[in-house]
Amino acid sequence: MAGHSKFKNIMHRKGAQDAKRAKVFAKHIRELTVAAKTGMPDPDMNPRLRTAIAAAKAVNMPKDNMERAIKKGAGGGDDTNFDEVRYEGYGPGGVAIIVETLTDNRNRTAAEVRSAFTKYGGNLGETGSVGFMFDQLGFIEYLPAAANADDMFEAALEAGASDVETTEDGHEILCAVEDLGVVRDALEVKFGAPEDARLDWKPQTTTELDEDKAMTLLKLLDVLEDNDDVQRVASNFEVSDEVMERLSA
Repeated sequence: MAGHSKFKNIMHRKGAQDAKRAKVFAKHIRELTVAAKTGMPDPDMNPRLRTAIAAAKAVNMPKDNMERAIKKGAGGGDDTNFDEVRYEGYGPGGVAIIVETLTDNRNRTAAEVRSAFTKYGGNLGETGSVGFMFDQLGFIEYLPAAANADDMFEAALEAGASDVETTEDGHEILCAVEDLGVVRDALEVKFGAPEDARLDWKPQTTTELDEDKAMTLLKLLDVLEDNDDVQRVASNFEVSDEVMERLSA
């Protein structure tokens, strides 16, 4: 079980995500606006906004877009109220799934998330039904060429990271939620902007799937990710390289 068992799980479809750049930007703009509205517009005084800016930078969002979103939230120019709602449940094969949303219509979002789970053989549970199986943390990713394993490890730990894993796919740096902005900024000075920087959910255990269940699960994750109200999806599935290669063929 190699690369596809990593907790970033759904990030293997980078090509598909690149094709949805506008949708990705829209999700980050929503998070920036909400972060600025619910706290100080100064990222130094607002950890959530600092994290949102880091995540937006990681997907190469233009600075002007970020500044407009922050100004919109801080200035009250947007009268739309977004609620943060987390959905939890089980997908095919008993895989645990967390769906984080920012929605202006709880009923609509709940119906759409529930429909997706039902369509693909899952069950939506109560809040907390699977959350205890994950740890929330900060996640930063660099490509292999950014640094060698020793330099990345030393720099990340010095910056305050809790763990670093280097594979042929790149470097994954983990840190406490509250340290994400600080660790990311320190690493950016040395290695440039990361490929990704975000809050994520790391499963404490994983569930291995056969090819049929993996195919169904990936369809469910795609539908959830494609929903405008969904900010992020985490799950604890594990799929062998052989199965993933067949699914990607």
